Amino acid sequence: MKTSTVAGGATNRSLAITLLLSGLLVGTLDIVAACVSYMIKTGGNPKVVLVYIASAVFGKEAFSGGDGMAAIGLLFHYLIAFGWTVLFFVIYPFVSTRIKNAWLLGVVYGLVVWSGMNLIVLPLTALTHSPITLNGALVAATVLIVAIGIPLSFMARRYYKPAT
Repeated sequence: MKTSTVAGGATNRSLAITLLLSGLLVGTLDIVAACVSYMIKTGGNPKVVLVYIASAVFGKEAFSGGDGMAAIGLLFHYLIAFGWTVLFFVIYPFVSTRIKNAWLLGVVYGLVVWSGMNLIVLPLTALTHSPITLNGALVAATVLIVAIGIPLSFMARRYYKPAT
């Protein structure tokens, strides 16, 4: 199999697989955290979380859409997770030269994801917006740091590590 070297010493033969696995991992960690948090707070069915995600596009009608809307919400969730994954892998060769510690880079990227979602993405949706509270922001940012930022930082570092 022919491979070529890309930025940072990585080979492109496994980029698609790395992105797929990374996106699945962080998407799963994030949605599990969201569903568990919802169940702890409300005791309700976590399917509501998925329908809520679908309501970003379909509005209030999503809540009468049943299992189909939950499936669409899950699809939307993973598409968003893959988007953040691809973005991280694109910027990693540049930011990793400035932030060399993978843990710190993961924290920074988790905060970037929180900021991007809350200040750009969510305001563009059909969702009703609650004010951002300090406690809510800290919990959500921590989840994104642990579920998305840190795992992506280590997966990208492994992918871009020069061959020895």
